[in-house]
Amino acid sequence: MERAVFVDRDGVISEEVGYLGDRDHLRLIPNSAEAVKLVNQSGLKIIAITNQSGIARGYFSEEMLGHIHRKMEQLLSDQGAFLDGIYYCPHHPEGTVEAYRMECDCRKPAAGLLTRAAQEHSIDVSSSYLVGDKRTDIECAHRAGAQGILVLTGYGKDELRKINSAALAQPAYVAADLRDAVQWIIKEKTSGKPGDPHHKIECNR
Repeated sequence: MERAVFVDRDGVISEEVGYLGDRDHLRLIPNSAEAVKLVNQSGLKIIAITNQSGIARGYFSEEMLGHIHRKMEQLLSDQGAFLDGIYYCPHHPEGTVEAYRMECDCRKPAAGLLTRAAQEHSIDVSSSYLVGDKRTDIECAHRAGAQGILVLTGYGKDELRKINSAALAQPAYVAADLRDAVQWIIKEKTSGKPGDPHHKIECNR
């Protein structure tokens, strides 16, 4: 069985711009391509897991999402990095597009996308990681049995304050960005020991 780093897209790999419905608005977060490349070189798989309710809300189509993801893959490739897969949820229970208006098992914090990706790529979820900038990412990791890592890019700083002020699932590590998260993961992989859960970056950094 393989080990993997599952990553959210918006606010982790690419800049958070609200509902990203135009490929021309996609920008990689600094250091994110380097982080993906580090995972590629480590022998771990790296797979994007992303909620895209803009489809259910009628803001953009699945076809446009495909164009956006192809651009993201090209920008990563330009820096020698690649994703092993991209999985997305187009649903929302309050969507305006009937075909996508539903309760589903793939919209994070549900673990359906992660579970499906793990099955299709022969991944051991219990020894894998999910990196995201929202509470839903950390909760998804807990539900699936993976380690959740919160990054302070995107919505991360505000989300950390909310996590710290409520009885919510706690991240195994709080990272400055995806590169920091990946470096922590690789260090843990190399040492064969769990990372220090107390080594966390404060939200005011």
